[in-house]
Amino acid sequence: MTPDDLVLTRQGLRHRGQVYPCTIGKGGVHKRKREGDGATPLGSHRIVGLLYRPDRLSAPTSWAVPIGPLDLWSDDPQAEDYNMMVRAPYPFSHERLCRADPLYDLIILTDWNWPYAVPGRGSAIFIHQWRRPGYPTEGCIALDRVHLHRIARALTPRSRLIVV
Repeated sequence: MTPDDLVLTRQGLRHRGQVYPCTIGKGGVHKRKREGDGATPLGSHRIVGLLYRPDRLSAPTSWAVPIGPLDLWSDDPQAEDYNMMVRAPYPFSHERLCRADPLYDLIILTDWNWPYAVPGRGSAIFIHQWRRPGYPTEGCIALDRVHLHRIARALTPRSRLIVV
């Protein structure tokens, strides 16, 4: 492990000597993640991207990518674009990245089941803002807005999410 890594512990998400309260998937942590199981996958996952809403905040890093109303994430195992960012209109099951709530104003992308997705293994594991403390996700890791932004600004190309 390096100081750039984010490490999920029982106490929270550890990064650069700090431990931040977080929530995980309602299905707990599992080594055999499946689409729709609500689990957070065990293992080491590279940080591969950072998405943000330019209408709500400024870019947290020089490599952050802006998202807009037509940006979606495919979560349909039958689609050839499964577990990829796609654009509307999109005929398959998907998740809208520009939401009315602030959950996806800033998204840290991991390489879970990406870039060569295995159908049914589960779509994206994001690190994003939580609804409220203790409220579980569908498998992602969620943090307080201030903590999420602090972590995003400190990420490097070597950063990984380590779920133990």
